[in-house]
Amino acid sequence: MSESSKRQADVLVIGGGIHGLSTALFLAQAGVKVIVLEAEYCGRHASGVNAGGVRTLGRHVAEIPLALSSRDLWHQLKNTLGDDGGFVPSGQLKLAENQAELEECRQRVEHLQALGFTHEVLIDQQQVFDKVPAVARHVTGGIWVEDDGYAVPYKTVTAIRLAAENRGVQIHENTPAQRIEQTGTQWRVSTPAGSFSAEHLVVTAGAWAGGLAAQIGEPVPVHPEGLMLMVTHRVAPFCIPVLGATGRALSFKQFANGTVVIGGKLIGSLDFLARHGEVEIDRLGSSARTVTDLFPHLKHLGVNRVWAGVEAFTADDLPVIGASRKASNLSYSFGFCGSGFQMGPGTGKRLAQLILGEHSDISLEPFAIDRFNEAAGTQASSFPSASIIPQH
Repeated sequence: MSESSKRQADVLVIGGGIHGLSTALFLAQAGVKVIVLEAEYCGRHASGVNAGGVRTLGRHVAEIPLALSSRDLWHQLKNTLGDDGGFVPSGQLKLAENQAELEECRQRVEHLQALGFTHEVLIDQQQVFDKVPAVARHVTGGIWVEDDGYAVPYKTVTAIRLAAENRGVQIHENTPAQRIEQTGTQWRVSTPAGSFSAEHLVVTAGAWAGGLAAQIGEPVPVHPEGLMLMVTHRVAPFCIPVLGATGRALSFKQFANGTVVIGGKLIGSLDFLARHGEVEIDRLGSSARTVTDLFPHLKHLGVNRVWAGVEAFTADDLPVIGASRKASNLSYSFGFCGSGFQMGPGTGKRLAQLILGEHSDISLEPFAIDRFNEAAGTQASSFPSASIIPQH
């Protein structure tokens, strides 16, 4: 293979997180030649340092069809990848801690049922105690989702990466995209390691995707945050489901080894230019207090490790997914606001379908990049997404 052919593909994917790798995998399965460019190493940021929640519970209504389709793929990971990524279908429970919160949960479930979604189920206080006997007695009920769960982020990202490479995807780490431009029918991406080119470009660069979109004239109200997590010392098993809370931020799970991972969109500080999040110990305290309020027997449990990663947040808390409105053969998938891990496989599959020109019942319109533009309603897309016909 010549040096130039190593830098030429049908599709270039910028970003080696779960979204970029999943998109690359599904494209490669269709016979498309794909190159992935990753600025650091695969799963370095949001995909590798999140809490591992595989959650459909509490999703924005616009996200639910995509999240449910992605959940089906999570349950099939072992068969499709040969590795389940540490996925445990533990169920997920969102706790209500008073009657007002329980009423909020009831209204949420009724609203979803009216829309035809039945995955979220209201449960009462005794049902909560049956599922989590150790939880504090002030809990009044909650919302239960049977088929949710959690996985191990680095294991999942690695499994998808290996599957993609086995399908012929080339992955270039430590290769940050600096400049993107379209010349004729080709996209060219400039990196410190030289330029790469392809007919179609996919931007899945997380917190750095907004800067790339701006180069094409599609600025997005997106900003980076440093998200924090902590893991405790081991403790005897007491909680099987993943837990969240209605009235306060919480993401909580106990792994089989006894450690407890605590998150919930905990915002730390950030050195964006240096590409890393910073842990703010004071801010971790609020989550620790939430956990000990719900499980008083953990108040003396030590924290083993804390860490942070960088994630992109949009102005309306929905991701950007789909075709560019300004350029041909350009697709986006970024801005998942701290909740993108679960949606990785499903979004990768849906984006691949878009690029391949295949039909899907799942609309990407709520995630359009031009939705922030007040004139979006009068702005027709000049460039429908072209199909890629594999020639390999």
